[in-house]
Amino acid sequence: MNSLSWNFPYAWPRKPVLAANVVATSQPLAAQAGLRMLLAGGNAVDAILATAITLTLVEPVSNGIGSDAFAILWDGKQLHGLNASGRSPAAWTPEFFAGQKTMPQRGWNSVSVPGCISAWRMLSERFGKLPFEKLFEPAIHYGRNGYVVSPTIARQWAQQANELKAYPGFAEAFMPGGRAPQAGEVFRFPEHAATLEKIAATKGDAFYRGELAQKLEAHSAQHGGLMKASDLAAHTADWIEPLSIDYRGYTVHELPPNGQGIAALIALGILENLGVATHKVDSADSLHLQIEAMKLAFADVYAYVGDLGHMKVRPQDMLDRGYLRQRAQLIDMKRAQDFGHGTQPKGGTVYLTAADASGMMISMIQSNYMGFGSGIVVPGTGISLQNRAATFVLKPGHANQVGPAKRPFQTIIPGFVTRNGKPVMSFGVMGGSMQPQGHMQVMVRIADYGQNPQSASDGPRFRIVQGMDVNVEGGLASTVLEELTRRGHRIVELKEGYMDFGSAQMIWKLDGGYLAASDPRRDGQAVGY
Repeated sequence: MNSLSWNFPYAWPRKPVLAANVVATSQPLAAQAGLRMLLAGGNAVDAILATAITLTLVEPVSNGIGSDAFAILWDGKQLHGLNASGRSPAAWTPEFFAGQKTMPQRGWNSVSVPGCISAWRMLSERFGKLPFEKLFEPAIHYGRNGYVVSPTIARQWAQQANELKAYPGFAEAFMPGGRAPQAGEVFRFPEHAATLEKIAATKGDAFYRGELAQKLEAHSAQHGGLMKASDLAAHTADWIEPLSIDYRGYTVHELPPNGQGIAALIALGILENLGVATHKVDSADSLHLQIEAMKLAFADVYAYVGDLGHMKVRPQDMLDRGYLRQRAQLIDMKRAQDFGHGTQPKGGTVYLTAADASGMMISMIQSNYMGFGSGIVVPGTGISLQNRAATFVLKPGHANQVGPAKRPFQTIIPGFVTRNGKPVMSFGVMGGSMQPQGHMQVMVRIADYGQNPQSASDGPRFRIVQGMDVNVEGGLASTVLEELTRRGHRIVELKEGYMDFGSAQMIWKLDGGYLAASDPRRDGQAVGY
């Protein structure tokens, strides 16, 4: 940690929390639910699960009981990866979608099997200390008794409600009194709490094999979907080995496809050849290199990534050092280029991280995808369903072509950093296609410029949109933006658009504890003791 600066140079510094046990996420009540588990004698996994379960209630604009999840865990000795994303219904043949130009974005035929409940159970059984049912106590309390809606979440809720109110079950669940709840108002969701009680009592079996599965099948059939209880029963989550790449003395770890974490690794592998640190932080030269490297990474990811079992290109080959050197040579320092990456997906995701005094650290992400997701809420259950299957493509032969019992391309990616085989940081930056871009930008700030994690979170970001279009936050010098424009980037500065640039949560390992940082772009909080 001595190599990092303790300065906080940006306009909205939120000071980090330094403690022996820490939790950070995008909603304060959820972070504190995790802290309660630590205070009750639980470990980082107990904390992260209570946080995740509570987030389904207090941040419904991004996740729910019907979410998918991924995690990277340091158990004190080694890393473990968990892919708890679900697969498409068995009846989803390419022929079922024949005649459509794109996949449905909402409704039942955008829903793949939700996986987050399987992640809760698997993490608890393998690594947790507390009884599974205890992890649900904060969320069940807030569901039955209500919680006060926080301002950023209220704004997101209102933005989505008009579009989604026509979808089955949405208005009844999320528009009490005919509108989205406003900041400072109390929202109660007793049906949600009752479903969590059933999941807690059965360790998820009620959802995948019991009465909840039957309700999902019946609702799907009623509204033109093909999801069956047998699809839910067939779901499995998988322990997997993370991918990694070395970058300026650190090793950055991401989960392999079907997620887009490999995009961050590709971009960093390209930048390793380009000497970013020789250019000033937040300068046109530094930003130009990062933007171009990220565009190259997306070009490969959108061409080749899908369900790992259907990919024709091995992830390891996409990270080959020689190949990444060749890709780096395509970058022209004097002009921006369009490397042909595809249309960027939108996002709606929560990221959460926890660490404890024993040395356990966990990086986890949970998501419904496009905000509330599919717009479907199964009546009487509080189950809002993701629309992760909207990311499938219809192009024949593509690794991500829609098909039966297949995992769709996923935007959600937890990150982890080690050095010489020892843990350094658990981190993530939620927000659709912003996620790998955020991972890369955070790592550049830390590894190339020595910024501490809170400053690396606070610093102004860019977001590649499509082609030559790049959005940037306020805070970059006008001369920098003018120079980027001169090189051919189509720059749009969003001074009030901080919501478009993701939200980071980071925990950095110190010799005697941790530094936990929470992004000021959301309502979030880092807590500890």
